[in-house]
Amino acid sequence: MVGSLLFRRFALHKQFTINHIYRRMVSNQSSKYLISNSAYKPFLNELGLEEENFGVFDGKWFGNGELIDSINPSTNEPIARIRQGTVEDYHRAVESSTKAYQMWSNIPAPKRGDIVRQIGDELRKNLQPLGKLISMEMGKILPEGVGEVQEFVDICDYAVGLSRMFEGKVLPSERPGHMLMEQWNPLGIIGVISAFNFPCAVFGWNQAIALVCGNVTLWKGAPTTPLTSIATTKIVERVLTRNSLPGGLSSMICGGTDIGKSMCEDKRIPLVSFTGSCQVGKQVAQTVQSRFGKTILELGGNNCIVVMDDADLTLAIPAIFFAAVGTAGQRCTSARRLIIQEGIYDEVLTGLRRAYEQIESRIGEPFEENVLYGPLHTKQSVELYQKALEQVKKNGGNIFYGGKLYTERKGNYVQPTIVTDLKHNSPIVHQETFAPILYVLKCKTFEEAVQWNNEVDQGLSSSIFTTNPEYLFKWIGPNGSDCGIVNVNIPTSGAEIGGAFGGEKHTGGGRESGSDSWKQYMRRSTCTINYSKQLPLAQGIKFA
Repeated sequence: MVGSLLFRRFALHKQFTINHIYRRMVSNQSSKYLISNSAYKPFLNELGLEEENFGVFDGKWFGNGELIDSINPSTNEPIARIRQGTVEDYHRAVESSTKAYQMWSNIPAPKRGDIVRQIGDELRKNLQPLGKLISMEMGKILPEGVGEVQEFVDICDYAVGLSRMFEGKVLPSERPGHMLMEQWNPLGIIGVISAFNFPCAVFGWNQAIALVCGNVTLWKGAPTTPLTSIATTKIVERVLTRNSLPGGLSSMICGGTDIGKSMCEDKRIPLVSFTGSCQVGKQVAQTVQSRFGKTILELGGNNCIVVMDDADLTLAIPAIFFAAVGTAGQRCTSARRLIIQEGIYDEVLTGLRRAYEQIESRIGEPFEENVLYGPLHTKQSVELYQKALEQVKKNGGNIFYGGKLYTERKGNYVQPTIVTDLKHNSPIVHQETFAPILYVLKCKTFEEAVQWNNEVDQGLSSSIFTTNPEYLFKWIGPNGSDCGIVNVNIPTSGAEIGGAFGGEKHTGGGRESGSDSWKQYMRRSTCTINYSKQLPLAQGIKFA
């Protein structure tokens, strides 16, 4: 008996030793992932992330698709890996969302608003760690990463108030004993397909408003920012669990084009909110429209800043600099074109050069203090930057500043660039390149500047710098800028959540965030109520 006990103890010790060695081997093999680095591990673990993460959530975490790495663009090192979802996983998530909607849509709007308030509070608690993750995975500087989470918090606050303010109209009826009224009801499952450049905030715009309206969301984030999608969903999950609510209220799936295609074709998804390129957005619109579904499209923006001779350059030059260089030119509202009236053309260019020269000492890893300029998101973005500058040279343009790669760095770093001497209608000027390239044009008159601003396909954001009231009011009027965002004496980028965000023409026409954007997430019924004992017909028709 003693012998058998000793044998069992030896066997257990041997098994423990083998397991310990195996764990160390696995740990050593996985050391390539930044999540194992002590500089990143604490905040990534705080967000519930591990070395390998499931990429689908419908109340439970799972995934049966491809295993992919999330890459840090500042070093091109892997952060962690993600098990993506399959089309079968997508259908399971839709079923969970459908069940959740049946319950959620019957909860009073103010109570739905209270859940959104709690989501905002939970985001506040995770402002720094989630902001750090966004900075790490997307590549934007830390203040912008934290600011993006703050934007989600702000829209939650906005949506809470909205939950008690949905307005329907009561209209006078021409028939005695009758009343006309509008009733707003939720649509169902809102499909959200977001882009890499705002991997948290754009989802937040959609979810906060959709939830208080009585909808549920199914989110597919960008394939290159899956950890942000997972971490954000885990934050929302905590609130749902605390309130005994189903996870299907906030389903999420990481995946490729097959998932997006399924979402666009799915009749169970009445509204698809898509943020991305004009080319893909057109396909989304056609696919969803073919089944008579609805879309909110937030697509490209070949945005322009106009500087008139009378402009205050102490405002204009810093604004141009921020709009063109902020987020390494990867905002949909980044300035791509700069139109300067000829009288101050040289002065503005000189001031811009000084500003651009100063940023050379502020380039670095997004986490570093005092860094203002980080990497492009992917290696493909660097290639597009290079190809655009090749076209500039072929078309006779002049690289006034920049145009180089920071090859001494491991990440996707390119030099912010100013291009001059191209015609306003040059093909490369009319083509949006998602990179820090600013095309500078010289105009003679206000009318010419407006014409050039409006001649591109997109119509997202625009801005004019002037102290002339005539120019100001013409700019925002019917014959001025044709964009969805029309600014005066501020940059093209940096929109507030209180206004509707979106653009015209090839930008897609969708509106998200504030104002009356909530109406896109609901269906409107006109209700005629007869409270009399008579049956008069409209237009005085007699049918008896």
